[in-house]
Amino acid sequence: MNVQVFIPCFIDQLYPATAFSMISVLEQAGCSVEYNTNQTCCGQPAFNAGFRDQARAVCTKFLRDFSGADYIVAPSASCVGFVRNYYNKVLTDSAHQYEIGQVASRIYEFSEFLVNVLQVSDTGAVLNGRATYHDSCAALRECRIKREPRQLLQSVRGLELVEMEDVETCCGFGGTFAVKFEPISIAMADQKINHALATGAEYIISTDHSCLMHLDGYIRYKNLPLQTLHLADVLARKSEP
Repeated sequence: MNVQVFIPCFIDQLYPATAFSMISVLEQAGCSVEYNTNQTCCGQPAFNAGFRDQARAVCTKFLRDFSGADYIVAPSASCVGFVRNYYNKVLTDSAHQYEIGQVASRIYEFSEFLVNVLQVSDTGAVLNGRATYHDSCAALRECRIKREPRQLLQSVRGLELVEMEDVETCCGFGGTFAVKFEPISIAMADQKINHALATGAEYIISTDHSCLMHLDGYIRYKNLPLQTLHLADVLARKSEP
């Protein structure tokens, strides 16, 4: 199965190891993985900040970069959700509608691709400890992803998965929301982390590094005994470090 990977800009710049983890798991599952070096961004940051002309240019480039790909897989439900749900709003020109439909039908978040397309639920991963899972807003509300990450984590050897209270509540990041409404954003992170700590978890896992980056900043500032992990990094782990 041929797969084109889309690596979001913040993962490329801040968390490149997660991209390699995803590729490792996909290759182990039998995929032929390709990376188009011309790719940049899905266009979401510009769109959310109100720069619609710039967003249109980036979205048009994305369609061009991933034209003809069998499957497009990304380690970010946020980016996948944006392509699926907002490209029609950004690119209202009818000339792009067919391309949008084609790309939207072939782009998948990593966990949903493993479970729903490849029918993989066990990657042979090992992580000894207790973890809780955070549903990102994009995964839950834009991509309808809830079962898939949990199914994969339940197969991780040595891992005890415990649900936290109010698991579907936002972590407070929301892109520029965290900048424009900092006190509210911090309060939401505080609530999320306290719910995670109440489970006795050592790890908080999610599909989205944007959420994890926000939560990790709060954890480090408070010097709390909790570690953030992206799902791809967990699934690629074959032995304890």
